[in-house]
Amino acid sequence: MAHAYRAGAGGVVTKSIGPKPREGYPNPTVEQLGSWGMLNAMGLPNPGMEEYPKEIQEALGAGAVVVGSLFGGDTEEFASLARRMEATGVHALELNLSCPHAKGYGSEIGQDPVELAQVVRAVKSATHVPVWAKITPNTHDPALLAEAAEKAGADAITAINTVRAMAIDPVLRRPVLANELGGLSGPAIKPIGLAAVWKIFERVRIPIVGVGGISSGRDAFEYLLAGARALEVGTAVATRGIQVFREVHEELAGYLEKAHFRSVAEAVGAAHRR
Repeated sequence: MAHAYRAGAGGVVTKSIGPKPREGYPNPTVEQLGSWGMLNAMGLPNPGMEEYPKEIQEALGAGAVVVGSLFGGDTEEFASLARRMEATGVHALELNLSCPHAKGYGSEIGQDPVELAQVVRAVKSATHVPVWAKITPNTHDPALLAEAAEKAGADAITAINTVRAMAIDPVLRRPVLANELGGLSGPAIKPIGLAAVWKIFERVRIPIVGVGGISSGRDAFEYLLAGARALEVGTAVATRGIQVFREVHEELAGYLEKAHFRSVAEAVGAAHRR
């Protein structure tokens, strides 16, 4: 996290952390799909909230703005974890309500607007830092989930997480991933992420953090035009290297200048103003 911040990221989001250490799924857990995407089913591996604060302190010590990501199995667990995560000194919390392949977590909770709202409301009651709700694309209406999160008090919406997907080995005639199903990320899901941000922007007033397939300044600019106020970059780090943060920043600045926008804020949602 400290390395990413020094490389030009405006802030960093932690690994999603749960109450106890979790090994995740056995290998294979990742499959690179050429230049257009990556498939993974990690199973939310993490060292647990007892151990993870050490890593957060290292990132904070480097001066990074840190957003603590967390997952839980129910409302009470989310609230308890949120209090402990807040105590580490993170600047905001991101609720992972959208992992597509971890049984009992993620999108199994986040696909239900009522359950999602209960989690957001509980975390807001238990903490004092901004709360972001990370929305799943694996539903008929991501904007409905965003509306539920906003009404429950969320300070921002993160859209989207990975898209449920799989790959099959034609020689072995079996799924490539040990978990069979996984989540697709990278350039292939950018149109899906853009569509989700577009619809959410039309129906909520809180800020949107755009995620999904961002690997260039043009990608970032498109997300701003669709309505995102901030952006997360993940898979591109594996394909373009850690310098991707600075490169996207510089490329985006060029697009803003060519379009005569004086700031990022002016570009947010501009494609809706026709």
